Amino acid sequence: MSFDSVTRRGLLAGAAAMAVVSRAQSAADPLAWTLTEAAQALAKGAVSSEELTKLCLARIHKLDPVLNAFITLDETSALQQARECDRERKAGRVSSRLHGVPIALKDNIDTAGVRTTAAARVFKDRIPAEDAEVTRRLKTAVPVFLGKLNLDEMAFEGTGTTGCFGPVHNPWNPDRITGGSSAGSAAAVSTGLCFGSVGSDDGGSVRIPGAFCGVVGFKTSYGRVSTRGVVPSAYSLDTVGPIARSVEDAAVMLQAIAGYDPQDAITLAEPVPDYLQALRAPIGDLRVGVPRDYFFDGLHPDVAAAVEEAIRHLKGRVPGVPKQQANL
Repeated sequence: MSFDSVTRRGLLAGAAAMAVVSRAQSAADPLAWTLTEAAQALAKGAVSSEELTKLCLARIHKLDPVLNAFITLDETSALQQARECDRERKAGRVSSRLHGVPIALKDNIDTAGVRTTAAARVFKDRIPAEDAEVTRRLKTAVPVFLGKLNLDEMAFEGTGTTGCFGPVHNPWNPDRITGGSSAGSAAAVSTGLCFGSVGSDDGGSVRIPGAFCGVVGFKTSYGRVSTRGVVPSAYSLDTVGPIARSVEDAAVMLQAIAGYDPQDAITLAEPVPDYLQALRAPIGDLRVGVPRDYFFDGLHPDVAAAVEEAIRHLKGRVPGVPKQQANL
């Protein structure tokens, strides 16, 4: 794929606006909202689900020819879902914070009647008959599903370049990789093509593209979220987790997908905590390890500076303990 300078400048401007926009600017651009802000605007009647969905679709048509984040865009269905969400909201039937918010799924998560390929040529025309458990749980929360997002083939690489539908390009610089395997998910969330996504992670497949694209990629604990209906990479390692624009958004997404699945032997038969409430819990008693050997070897100075700054902030949150004595 070639990139002319005008397209590149336009894409970079759009991506930069998503990540560094001021609060005043954010209020004027719904696609710069976090998922939580979008949900609040829907609740107040400041915007409709149909309006948000149309804005997302317009941006997808504008930017995705360069990004290549989507494998399947389910435009007609998304608009139908959005209109139904608006009717339900008007009737006072709101299922969750996700109700009517446009999201998209990594294309290794089964969606009944909608193509699910895992970016593999052998599956390029595969249409599942049943939803993955993650999809089923999300449907209960009633977001708007825009479509399926690109990835490394069979989720088996960390670059976002190996899928049979072509590489995903980083919205900050199309000549750079997004990381993978949940490449399209991170690029789409970063650029405002959707407000959240769900990916899978064995050895970094949610966290790597989250870091490379400037969004939150959260790897869940093994067994916390069902992987039934997710094209397996390594069943003994597979996890499913959210990709979002904020930690709060990730908590909202995780609340919807976590929980015991009696048809999936890896899931834990334990209650799901309130993740939003947990965000407000004190962190003074937490112990955070920093493995400097190996992980800091050859680290880029910019990355090292950012990590050290994060460590400094965490040390400052441990009450009553001098920073040099904090468990970091």
